[in-house]
Amino acid sequence: MTAALTKAREWHLVRRPRTNASPDDFALIETDVPEPGPGQVVVRNTHLSVDPYMRGRMDDRPSYIPPFPLDAPLEGSAVGVVVESRTPQLAAGQVVEHFAGLREVTVADAAAVSPIDVDGLPAEAFLGPLGPTGLSAWIGISELTAVQPGDTVFVTGAAGAVGSIAGQIARLRGAGRVIGSAGSAAKVDYLRGTYDVAFDYHDGDVREHLEQAAPDGIDVVFDNVGGVQLEAAISNLRVGARIALCGMVSQYDGREPYGVRNLFDLVTKRVTTYGFLVTDHLHRMPDFRAEMTRWLRDGDVTYHQTVLDGIERVPEALLSLLSSGAPITGKAVVRP
Repeated sequence: MTAALTKAREWHLVRRPRTNASPDDFALIETDVPEPGPGQVVVRNTHLSVDPYMRGRMDDRPSYIPPFPLDAPLEGSAVGVVVESRTPQLAAGQVVEHFAGLREVTVADAAAVSPIDVDGLPAEAFLGPLGPTGLSAWIGISELTAVQPGDTVFVTGAAGAVGSIAGQIARLRGAGRVIGSAGSAAKVDYLRGTYDVAFDYHDGDVREHLEQAAPDGIDVVFDNVGGVQLEAAISNLRVGARIALCGMVSQYDGREPYGVRNLFDLVTKRVTTYGFLVTDHLHRMPDFRAEMTRWLRDGDVTYHQTVLDGIERVPEALLSLLSSGAPITGKAVVRP
């Protein structure tokens, strides 16, 4: 074992939140790096993904993904470099991606680690526009709602990791008008380069914003927020509209679910609604990455990542993502 990697730090969940998550729910633990066994690799993680869905895993309740265990290393998407290999499948120096992040060093079976060909792109892009968040945007816009030329599209949480990509894909699919909501004036400014209309959902009534931005109604909603914003969007849908439900961050961190009061509009307007998990669509990753790589190289899609230096900042990144008007724009990445 390389001397520098005999010890490493990893985040553990040490208690479950009663309401809102707190830094005291986490502990940064220094641990021995085990020697790799046959068929295993040692990966020095260079970038860690931090995402809102992690809040749900802090609660001990049934969901689409098991809760984080207490007093054990936390999981998450990561990219890193192989520093030691006990398998012919992967060589030292290979850039890889895996799901055993939120730690400085990962020792894993080769089957749990996937090599990536960065081909001149930043490795951290494989956590954002080329990773699960980008795939979520691509699936929701391109396949589920199948945005058509001339459609009016509304994206909630439009300055986030998924939303910032979803609006650009809608434009590339021919949308006639793309509208985005965000949680601060700075984020609205960020969206003005890629969205026709952007507004701060704290500033006035969301329904009024949408009536002004889309007086003839909305054809497609890509929702990351839920709550008041989803209700407002439903009120302004056209007949035959489509909704992709990607997330509902407005009710994640101990907040009471908002009772959407106009669901009957989905009936009268004959709306098709898709709730989806990106994990059900991982088989489309090769097709997605081929198209997204081309868009990135041609400059058709741009992206922003908020990079926080130091593994100590993982809880800060997560709690920021869960706050209303979070300061993080685009994808949250921690560089350990």
